[in-house]
Amino acid sequence: MITSAPVIWFDQIDSTNEEARRRATQGQSGPLWIVARSQSGGRGRLGRHWASPEGNLFATALLPAPGGVQAALRVPFATALAVSDVCLGVLPDQDVRLKWPNDIRVRGAKLCGILVEAGQTNGAYWLAIGIGLNVRSAPEGTGQTVTCLLQEGAGPELQAEDLMEALRPALASRLKQAQLDFASTRQDWLGRAEGLGELVEAGPGGHRRQGRFVGLAEDGGLRLEHPDGQEEIIRAGEVELIKEVRADAPGH
Repeated sequence: MITSAPVIWFDQIDSTNEEARRRATQGQSGPLWIVARSQSGGRGRLGRHWASPEGNLFATALLPAPGGVQAALRVPFATALAVSDVCLGVLPDQDVRLKWPNDIRVRGAKLCGILVEAGQTNGAYWLAIGIGLNVRSAPEGTGQTVTCLLQEGAGPELQAEDLMEALRPALASRLKQAQLDFASTRQDWLGRAEGLGELVEAGPGGHRRQGRFVGLAEDGGLRLEHPDGQEEIIRAGEVELIKEVRADAPGH
């Protein structure tokens, strides 16, 4: 059970996900939490660098995955909900939103990123659920607007350790929900979705398409509605909101 899984803290490490991978390839499939106070080689999706100064939370849950890679498709949505549950616990008045496929944002500024990786060692599948949450600082250099819990109104006494204690039961609960009833996980995720019903550009780099974000497919893919009413399911890449210019908008 991930709630009672041991937690290993590092003052500094290259990457909690890398440490999870190292342990998994040595036959340790968890459940286990690997947490660092800072990272020298933190990374996000698509190999992007993840700035990791002390004061923020860098955690990876290493879990066995008997359902294989297919079961892992549900995990980013459960994880995003768990992290947003924790964030709303300290920011109850903020509009915390989930950006497909796995960012947590406040007013368009990134608060947390999630990196889920799966592998197989000696026939046994494992999952590494990486979470980078900006607690006390919002490091620049990511190419996007960022924020942190402290900037959004969290108490100055809040520490990464506090968030870690809240995250353990939250993730366990959301993973169980996704395993037993992914339809309700999708519904909860859509209730916090950023850009639902709006015009977006989505897909992998070089192959992005425009349309309206109208929901999630059964496997979590983004449902993109084209102007002709046809739908396409996007299962990889990014999504960005497009400012829609209305014909009746006042001039400048």
